[in-house]
Amino acid sequence: MRLQFLAMVAPLDLLKASSLTKTRVWGAILGSMVIAVAPVPKATAQIPFLSQSPAPSNVNNDADNKIVSGWIYLDGRRLFQIAATKTHFPERLQNVQQNLQVLSHNYFRTDATEVKLEIRTLKGLPVIYVNDRYLMTITSADAALAQGDGLTLANQITETLQSNLQQAKQERQTQFLVQQGGIAAASAVGMMLMSWGISRWQRRNQNVVEASIPPTSTDAQPITTQLNQQQQQHLQEVKKRLFQLTQAGIWGSGSFIILGLFPYTRAFQLGILAVAQIPLRLGVIALGTYVAIRFTYALIDRSTSTIVSSGALLTPETSERLQLRVSTFSGVTKSISAIVWVGTGILLALIALGIDIIPLLAGAGLVGVAVSLASQNLIKDAINGFLIILEDQYALGDVINVGTVGGLVENLNLRMTQVRDAEGRLITIPNSEIKIVANLSSRWSRADLNIPISYETNVDEALELIENVALEMDQDPQWQHQILETPKVLGVEKFGDRGLTIRLWIKTQPLKQWEIAREYRRRLKVTLDQAGISIPVSQQAIWINDSQLLSPQKNGKADS
Repeated sequence: MRLQFLAMVAPLDLLKASSLTKTRVWGAILGSMVIAVAPVPKATAQIPFLSQSPAPSNVNNDADNKIVSGWIYLDGRRLFQIAATKTHFPERLQNVQQNLQVLSHNYFRTDATEVKLEIRTLKGLPVIYVNDRYLMTITSADAALAQGDGLTLANQITETLQSNLQQAKQERQTQFLVQQGGIAAASAVGMMLMSWGISRWQRRNQNVVEASIPPTSTDAQPITTQLNQQQQQHLQEVKKRLFQLTQAGIWGSGSFIILGLFPYTRAFQLGILAVAQIPLRLGVIALGTYVAIRFTYALIDRSTSTIVSSGALLTPETSERLQLRVSTFSGVTKSISAIVWVGTGILLALIALGIDIIPLLAGAGLVGVAVSLASQNLIKDAINGFLIILEDQYALGDVINVGTVGGLVENLNLRMTQVRDAEGRLITIPNSEIKIVANLSSRWSRADLNIPISYETNVDEALELIENVALEMDQDPQWQHQILETPKVLGVEKFGDRGLTIRLWIKTQPLKQWEIAREYRRRLKVTLDQAGISIPVSQQAIWINDSQLLSPQKNGKADS
């Protein structure tokens, strides 16, 4: 923070103390802004690499006397390193950078092609002069950093300054700027053409995918169609994000290259790179995590679709059950994969921020042990939920009864089960609390009908009529695919106060027993009316002193 503050304030002092023109002053400010974001990636030619500069060297363990180092820049190019104690380094870095800015601007304003560089000795230390003006003194810390003597380091710095100052002056010539402007224009046109080509390819690919999806046939299994559609949606989302990343890469890299073509904007190139490094890395990690999650979803849908499409599994009796189980397994697997990818993305983000994750992982292990001891119910929920899914006790879409509650399973994961009862209430049950569960729709269901018949009715005739209605319904094309076996009339179940009770079983597809039972009762009522057989009602007789006072009542009225 202190380095950034001094680097930003220094040009203001320069404005007061020097007679530079506004252009020169803003040039010094721009150069100082580059120092404010140091360290920045190394520049080779006109495009800096994305690698970070080495961390400041530590020669002394003392906090105040620790030796740190930093780079001196010219037009966004690294020239040489200087070193000083942590206390004096910001001031020295600012002074050397400021002196170089002033000297370079003075040199650029002259007509001389060569720059005069001298090495003088003052108090036993080499001193570098540029065009007879002081630039810097080579200190013992600089020599130690270069692992040599001060004079050798001074000669290396002067050679570097000679070539870079001459190159910087050549880059400010009109001919060079025009040439670079042409390259920038060509780069802009290339970016537009590449962006247009990518957009056209994306639209064509989308049209091809939409045309390749076959229409849903009546013979296709619903779960297979659903899985294929989900797979296409996930793949399209992955392609869409990759196309967006490609577009951003084209425009971002193109703009970055154009900024590096001119000496006046190269400092902005390095500044943008230094400032945007961490957000760029985090953005790439976030986008990569999202794409990995969606691609994993597509693989899961593809795998489950392949399993369902196998002929051995798609029998009429198991198709409905398989659909429910596949939906449950797919949802739980996607949740687990999303958690794994998000955790991986968080670890990569911490690494991108320069945080050592090994102590964090060790601490996370200890925290995990503590949490596991304090959250045993959660562990029980997860284990029981895993067994429920593995053993196929029930799945999404099943109707179950757990204790005193029951309903349609709307959500199932490793921690809890949520059911919707007949009144529309959503009931949440922790998986560890599920000890005994009644599944009303596993593999097949049964319509259990108790039909009352009056005592005056011919029993054999009633049994035959009830069986005929069930057989006719079994042969009806609208209902025969939902009835798995021939209906069974079990016979007279019991004698009641209303009459005889005849019991009938109809084996159905899962969750179809209530629909079939309602239709059967409707048909049976119409048939009984046509046959003149009435469904009995409650009958009562009142006796007083062994004498009948009232005859049996029907529908609440006494017969006279």
